[in-house]
Amino acid sequence: MLTKDTSWNKVADWYKNIVGKGGHYYHQRVIMPNLLRLMALKPQQSVLDLGCGEGVLARYIDKSVNYVGLDLANELIESAKKADSNPRHGYVLADIEKELRIRDKFDWATLILVAQNVRHPYRVIKNACQALKHGGRLLVVINHPCFRIPKHSDWRVEGDKQYRVVDKYMSPLEIPIESSPFDKRNNQTTLSFHYPLSGYSEMLSDNGFVIEKIEEWVSDKKSTGGRAKMENQARKEFPLFLAIVAKKSITN
Repeated sequence: MLTKDTSWNKVADWYKNIVGKGGHYYHQRVIMPNLLRLMALKPQQSVLDLGCGEGVLARYIDKSVNYVGLDLANELIESAKKADSNPRHGYVLADIEKELRIRDKFDWATLILVAQNVRHPYRVIKNACQALKHGGRLLVVINHPCFRIPKHSDWRVEGDKQYRVVDKYMSPLEIPIESSPFDKRNNQTTLSFHYPLSGYSEMLSDNGFVIEKIEEWVSDKKSTGGRAKMENQARKEFPLFLAIVAKKSITN
């Protein structure tokens, strides 16, 4: 039985405001262009979008691609359905951390900024493997686990140099995130879960995946003013996102 009172249901309005129909700035300028390049989807191929939210990915792929989005937040699923009239697209209310009853097999599965927001990413990766065709691929996009750990990483400036400082990395972490810290009346708390890169590698390997490619994506923003050179250099050196393409290597 689905639990409707999830943390993402509680922040659905906040999420929709910051993401919008086409995704937030980094969806549009960094994540989606790189994601589509890596997937290189062909007509009639199929995609299972785990933790789809409002179905941002569905708005970028070719109309001929078969797409199914799963999410536990009912309000986000309903918004996705209203915004998408493509008969090849479907949205299902489902807990991606629990066993999924999916009959079809997919060419691709995606976890776009999702693995960091589920308590048990191992179970989600297992579900992805079971839903893929033999030789199918999983694309995982996460906030970079080495440099972007909420409440445990930050910028530091000394003279004309800007550094990234990290106080924890190897330890798995459960980190509360406030949606509106300066608006206590409407503030809600969600959870972010940190694992080191080796943790994701192990979860993929244990579930029958072979990593084919890892990419690190930087911000394309540009600063102006007296610190522009320093800030722009730091953006080039410290990536925002990590992308992993893994191929299913077992038969099920």
